[in-house]
Amino acid sequence: MTALVLGLLLFLGLHSSRIVAESARSRFIAQRGPRAWRGLYSLGSALGLVLIIWGYGLARHQSAALWSPPAWTRPLAAALMLVSFVLLAATYVPGNGIKARVGHPMLLSVTVWAAAHVLANPTAADLLLFGAFLLWAVFCFRKARARDRAEGRRPQPGRLSATVTAMAVGFGVWCATLLWLHRWLFGASPLS
Repeated sequence: MTALVLGLLLFLGLHSSRIVAESARSRFIAQRGPRAWRGLYSLGSALGLVLIIWGYGLARHQSAALWSPPAWTRPLAAALMLVSFVLLAATYVPGNGIKARVGHPMLLSVTVWAAAHVLANPTAADLLLFGAFLLWAVFCFRKARARDRAEGRRPQPGRLSATVTAMAVGFGVWCATLLWLHRWLFGASPLS
């Protein structure tokens, strides 16, 4: 599980830099420029993601089950993933009401995704991977909302058409994932 842990530390650490190391991040950008920061951030994130995928692939086959999830956790996780995909789509569809209302739909999407997977996956590797993302997303969401309040940001009203678009895109991706994409990418059906 060493590769998984290193990947999580690198990926989530870099994705937390604005929250836990804003002054160091700002100094780096001031000294070397925003392109150098984006390059370092992208390279480190990619390396962290590769380590997470590789480490999880190794660890999930060697991890013992910590509990036996009840049968209802899989359909519940699938339903929660619909919410997660709608929130994810709301991150990218401009002017939608979901983003206007929650402010940081990507972080909420990761929170719901991670919680759904913690519910339905019982191994130590699952708990480490999804639990780390869950704790990170909750922490980052709280900090981002506090920063919004401190900076006086107010939500702007969203357009109904954009909100419906975000919901439709999220629903479409959820259906594709449920029916075949999850099995194709990860070798497991969410409902079996």
